[in-house]
This record gives sequence, structure tokens and C-alpha cells, in this order.
Amino acid sequence: YLGVVIDRAIARPVFMASAAGGMEIEEVARTQPEAILKEAIDPALGLQSYQARKIAFGLGLAPDLVNQAVPFIQAIYRAFEATDASLVEINPCVVTEEGKILALDAKINFDDNALYRHIDIRELRDLDEEEPLEIEASKYGLNYIKLDGNVGCMVNGAGLAMATMD
Repeated sequence: YLGVVIDRAIARPVFMASAAGGMEIEEVARTQPEAILKEAIDPALGLQSYQARKIAFGLGLAPDLVNQAVPFIQAIYRAFEATDASLVEINPCVVTEEGKILALDAKINFDDNALYRHIDIRELRDLDEEEPLEIEASKYGLNYIKLDGNVGCMVNGAGLAMATMD
């Protein structure tokens, strides 16, 4: 697992990595928190080479793979920064028999508030994958989350409302 997320507690991006990829990182965090490496990133400097090397060695990669992993890890952070993402993750990321690092699956969450700067990303929106009522609410700048049955949550901050309801 390789990923970048915003850590609101320290108000900066954090690069997370774990050799226990291929499973949900939340489960790894719950059962083996020591298996997750975390590296806070100064937004003014970006992810530095020494931080990427620290992550690569922390994953237990062979020294010859570390040189390949460093630019790979830095590219993940550059993608995070360039797209104004709130999350970029690769899970799983593997080393092939030929000794190449390869991303098998990736996920990116974009910051809705920054999409005006990324028309190319906004055009990728697939309305067939969204709830019709959520699409309608988004046309008016509203946060709406469809719940089970005939219940929905429409508030100023849907994430906070969902956490409150839980």
C-alpha cells in the first residue's frame, strides 16, 4: 500500500505505506498499526528524496529496488499535489518477477472545492455511478447523501453530519 492523505490533526499531507498491501488499509491500521509507515510532508517543500528513501527502506525493499521506488513514490505525491486531491492511494503495489515496481490498482479522491481549476478532471465525472438525488443536489451546490429507504441527509457539511448520525 502506498498513499497520500491530508492529516487534519497536523494540517499537512502524510505519505503512508505498508508492506501489508492488497487488503483494506483500515483493517491493517486496526489490527497492525505498527505495519503502517507515516511520513509528514511539508507542503512548501514537497516530498523530499530522503523521505521517499526512508519509506522505501521501511517497506523492506532491496537496495536495488529503492532507486526505482524513490521516483515512483515521489510521482505519487506529485499526482496528489497537481490534482488537488484529498487522497491518492495505490493498493496493491507489487514488485514483478522482472524486478519492476507496478501499481495494480489506484484510487484518487478529488477536493470538490478545487475542481474549478481542473476542468479535465471534472469532465471525467460519471453520473451513471451516482445517486440521482445526489446529482440533483450538486447542481445547486448542496451536500446530500442518500441513505437507506426514503431517508437522506442534507446539511452544510455532509461528512460531519454522517459522523454525527453514526
